[in-house]
Amino acid sequence: MPPKPKKIPMRMCVACREMKPKRDLLRVVVPAGSESNEATYDPRGKLSGRGAYICRDEECLKKARKTRALERALSCVLPDATLLELEKEAKDHAAE
Repeated sequence: MPPKPKKIPMRMCVACREMKPKRDLLRVVVPAGSESNEATYDPRGKLSGRGAYICRDEECLKKARKTRALERALSCVLPDATLLELEKEAKDHAAE
């Protein structure tokens, strides 16, 4: 009997609403127990708290920024520093 293939966790991008493998997406999280209601980029995807996912695509980032999709999904404020980190990560991914 062959081994059972591992299940790949899927998540939905808040901008394009497509289901994609969790590893292919960027995670933004409002850390659990934080005093400030601000979201941060979670490069490892391991921080505890409420998270939202977005594609590593500059177009999805533009759409999310325009529609404020991340702020709505997390019910919080998204600082400019976090947006810059996400844009840098998307550009690095596009360069590969």
